Amino acid sequence: MKKLLSLIVASVVMCAALLTGCAGAEGSDSNGGSSSDGDFIVGAIYINSQNDTAGYTYAHHQGITKAMEALGLSTESNLKIIDNVPEDDEQVRTAIEQLAGQGCNIIFGISFGYLNAFAEAAEEYPEIVFCHATGYLSNDTNFNNYFGRIYQARYLAGIAAGYKSLEIGNNNIGYVSAWGTEYAETCSGINAFALGAIAVNPDAVVHVNQISTWGDQELERQAAEVLISSYGCGVIAQHCDSAQPQIVAQEQGVFGCGYNSDMASDAPDAHLTAPVWNWNVFYQLAMETAMNEDSASDFISNIGGNYYGGLTEGMVDISPLTANNAPEAAEAIELARDLMVSGQWDVFSGTALVFSGDAGSVSVEQVPAALMDNEGNEIVAAGGASVDDGVIQGSMNYYVEGVIAES
Repeated sequence: MKKLLSLIVASVVMCAALLTGCAGAEGSDSNGGSSSDGDFIVGAIYINSQNDTAGYTYAHHQGITKAMEALGLSTESNLKIIDNVPEDDEQVRTAIEQLAGQGCNIIFGISFGYLNAFAEAAEEYPEIVFCHATGYLSNDTNFNNYFGRIYQARYLAGIAAGYKSLEIGNNNIGYVSAWGTEYAETCSGINAFALGAIAVNPDAVVHVNQISTWGDQELERQAAEVLISSYGCGVIAQHCDSAQPQIVAQEQGVFGCGYNSDMASDAPDAHLTAPVWNWNVFYQLAMETAMNEDSASDFISNIGGNYYGGLTEGMVDISPLTANNAPEAAEAIELARDLMVSGQWDVFSGTALVFSGDAGSVSVEQVPAALMDNEGNEIVAAGGASVDDGVIQGSMNYYVEGVIAES
């Protein structure tokens, strides 16, 4: 009876969406058509448009479609998308009902604020696999969360920013962030970026301008403008959805590090690199796991629980360095990458990397150094092991030395 009622509700929602022109109607370009019986159907709920050309939703959409193509699944008939869904429990539940009614075997939700609705739906639909990005909720059967060690890529981008700040003689680096210390996701990224910059320019200061929303292009633009006009920042980094901070950097004659996708085409004269996601690494694993099991209740045991991949797994990386970079950046980045991939070092430990040398002879030294917050508190003693993953993912609520919150 519950399934019958859900199908009825989903049908009503679909009709309403068609009448009002809501995003995500079944007739949209990327998910038109219907599949034959027995086909594996992938559902996805996006916070922004599936037609974005850069940024967060774009990166997820590219990851899903790339994974499907690798598995021989049609992105025309086997993919159902509902996009432009805000972080509102009722609207997320409605989207889930619609996808369940369309016969989805697995449903991905890409935004943090979807987590409660996904947790509830996993209990209501035990025959469907649910995967939620960036959150922390899961169960023991059909619902996991997934994220990655993007802080590692942030550190590499920070190296690029630090070298550029030295080259242009400006120690002020700006950072447009959706949120600050409220979320470990944004806080750990800011801290890792700052540590990377300071490793090559000990005098670097990272000014954070927080806009308190995950996605607002106008606020992203304004925040970048303020960082340049009020704080004299010569490099603009970001943790927000669009390429607006990079576009502003180009307009103002400074440099920048994007996020989520390669933004060099948006700001060819300004962009240095961007921490990027290879979401297809997880999406392919999740789809393949779900396709090969007899019951959705086996998903968690088969996939191994929640997912947290990094440079080693190819889940995160940086986009190709542009010609705008300082000449030493590429060598230093590869040295740091090798240490992280090999497991010899990680960002939030009591060991700092110190880079020296000119292009062609850059070297790195591992130096015992306490990890300190920007209020003078010791987080990790000199020589100590890295903070736990749980801190990086869930409870890092402090900025490290060299970071200033400007809003």
